[in-house]
Amino acid sequence: MKKFAALLSLATALTAPLSGTALGAEEYAKGTGALEVFDREAIVDLPMLTKVWLVFMLTTFAVGLFVFAVDKPIARWAGGGLIFSMATCHPFFTALGLPVLSGAIATSHIVCWSPALVLLLIKRPFLDRNEGYGFRIWSALMTGVILISFVFDFREAAIYIKHVANLPH
Repeated sequence: MKKFAALLSLATALTAPLSGTALGAEEYAKGTGALEVFDREAIVDLPMLTKVWLVFMLTTFAVGLFVFAVDKPIARWAGGGLIFSMATCHPFFTALGLPVLSGAIATSHIVCWSPALVLLLIKRPFLDRNEGYGFRIWSALMTGVILISFVFDFREAAIYIKHVANLPH
């Protein structure tokens, strides 16, 4: 349980830059919906199963970065996509004068994680018997993590994009 708490604290720290301080974000509730601010408070209030998912997702990305990225370009694409989305989401949407809500985060996931998903689906290292067992397992998990995330991200991004398209300019 201590390891899980430590991983959850790390997940919270990593998502701290995604706080909703962008222009107009104070008008929105905190939470996980497409039009809500996803910050530390929202993370604390998440159901335990969702917290477990976040830890699993971030751990899968971290394994790719710290175990496979040196030798495997696909792992670099996945890790780079995570880092790029985390580093640029808040500044990008803030620069556009848009609130950084869960839908904005979902949009950045789609943009930044798609190259890794395309490579994983085209090359299918999880089926390649010439790859090491560990990398095959990781690549299967990474493919699943991104696909499952996209099930939610596409919906959230569509809601967010529709909302910001209707904001007064």
